[in-house]
Amino acid sequence: MTHWFHRNPLKATAPVSFNYYGVATTPAATKVCNDLRLSRTRLLELFTDSSCNPEMMKNAADLYFSLLQGFILSLDNTSQECKLRYIQNFKWTDTLQGQVPSAQQDAVFELISMGFNVALWYTKYASRLAGKEDITEDEAKDVHRSLKIAAGIFKHLKESHIPKLITPVEKGRDLEARLIDSYIIQCQAEAQEVTIARAIELKHNPGLIAALAYETANFYQKADQTLSSLDPAYAGKWRKYLNLKSCFYMAYAYCYHGQTLLASDKCGEAIRSLQESEKFFAKAEALCKEYGETKGPGTTAKPSGHLFFRKLGSLIKNTLEKCQRENGFIYFQKVPAEAPQLELKANYGLVEPVPFEFPALNAHWTPETVAAFDLTKRPKEDTAKPKPDEEVKPLKEPDIKPQKDSGCQIS
Repeated sequence: MTHWFHRNPLKATAPVSFNYYGVATTPAATKVCNDLRLSRTRLLELFTDSSCNPEMMKNAADLYFSLLQGFILSLDNTSQECKLRYIQNFKWTDTLQGQVPSAQQDAVFELISMGFNVALWYTKYASRLAGKEDITEDEAKDVHRSLKIAAGIFKHLKESHIPKLITPVEKGRDLEARLIDSYIIQCQAEAQEVTIARAIELKHNPGLIAALAYETANFYQKADQTLSSLDPAYAGKWRKYLNLKSCFYMAYAYCYHGQTLLASDKCGEAIRSLQESEKFFAKAEALCKEYGETKGPGTTAKPSGHLFFRKLGSLIKNTLEKCQRENGFIYFQKVPAEAPQLELKANYGLVEPVPFEFPALNAHWTPETVAAFDLTKRPKEDTAKPKPDEEVKPLKEPDIKPQKDSGCQIS
């Protein structure tokens, strides 16, 4: 079963030459700067290369991050920061707020921003793979794994590196807790969609599927609530997606809970559960239309026309009709006025982020290499400082529109 995932744009960045004429005083120091420039350029190229796979991404990211750590880590195992941390100005745009960049003269800002983009790449790779027709079991596992890796990177940045920034994080920007948390939760929820699709395909117990769907709906609701205080002009489209997914999986939960009730000879309650499923499905359908009409950053699609959406609609209709037939012939039970309370807890299939750590310091960094940078030779006039309104060109991302025949994507 194909999936449909909303994606915000990648962060864009200004080129960095790492040319420190006069400051890098030995061939070893010059070489590490050249390696930094080349590895950064290569990593940025891979973000928009549709042939890039997780192994290629990991190798390129590890190389650049291991070199960049030389600007951050102290080589003498003291708590003192590296003297090179503030040697370079870095500029990065925001996934939601357009092409006017934030800038900090801080290598930690670069580490976090590039790490953020690596996490975004894993989500986009998962989205491209999940949108394929006839996705294989191994490909579904890759989608699941990539989303958990992305969640782990976001979590690590939030807990271990963003607190080290000297300049406070700007409100509504990517590195703020509200946005990072939403990205983490969305990754977990989308990975659980893959789990649900697998459980349905293997005809697992309806009670397990209902519980997983309920947990997933709550994840999406939590991510939406986390963004509720952001400007709708930036976050409105993203929130429509999170809201419609929450309603969609509540419809799934009530549908499969109805099957569980029917199997327990509670036909009246099963009918009421299916009626509630219909309500959430109708709400999700309305939100699909609103999503398609809402302007803002991110991918554009018409989810209600896609296979994943139509398939659930048919399942709800057929299951409700079956319950009503059996109640008319066998059970003759009264349909309750109130919908059943879903107090479902999944014991299996819940997704946790994969723990992430940045790679160790590159072997080219030695005490002698660091000592070879003479900061007294830096030019007095720092011409690299950005103009406040200077724009950074957006990355040209590959087309990730889903294939027409498969529908847009979910389970």
